[in-house]
Amino acid sequence: MSTTELLAARSRSPAAGVPAGGKSATEGALYSVTELGKDLGVSARTIRLYEDKGLISPRRAGNNRVYTARDRSRMILILRGKRLGFTLREIKEYLDLYAVDPTHAKQLRLLLHSVHGRIVRLEDQRVALEQTLAELREIEAQAQAALATLGVNS
Repeated sequence: MSTTELLAARSRSPAAGVPAGGKSATEGALYSVTELGKDLGVSARTIRLYEDKGLISPRRAGNNRVYTARDRSRMILILRGKRLGFTLREIKEYLDLYAVDPTHAKQLRLLLHSVHGRIVRLEDQRVALEQTLAELREIEAQAQAALATLGVNS
């Protein structure tokens, strides 16, 4: 299983029509923008944005966009990347490497580097958040004490 397939499999839910460890029941299916959006819980506008950014490339059937199982898998990866806080540029760079490197070594190195950077940023944010919460709790306690001194209920 490739890195991209592994990441996609980890973000699948039973509702997505993919049995654990198996192939998609909709592997040969085609989706309209509305169907794909409904299936993934996003708007058609979101899908079109990702198309405009070059993250997915649906086929055309006349004037209509037609999305394949591959497009759906890429969308799952894009949405997971966004949920984890990666930029569209970072996600695109990662997805673009998939087609270039058959060993997926470059893709894995980029993933490792990106994930490590994201962990460091989140740890920094957690420290800042904990400091802010401690300070706010102190201010809250001081305000309650001042009200109690005045004989006023908080």
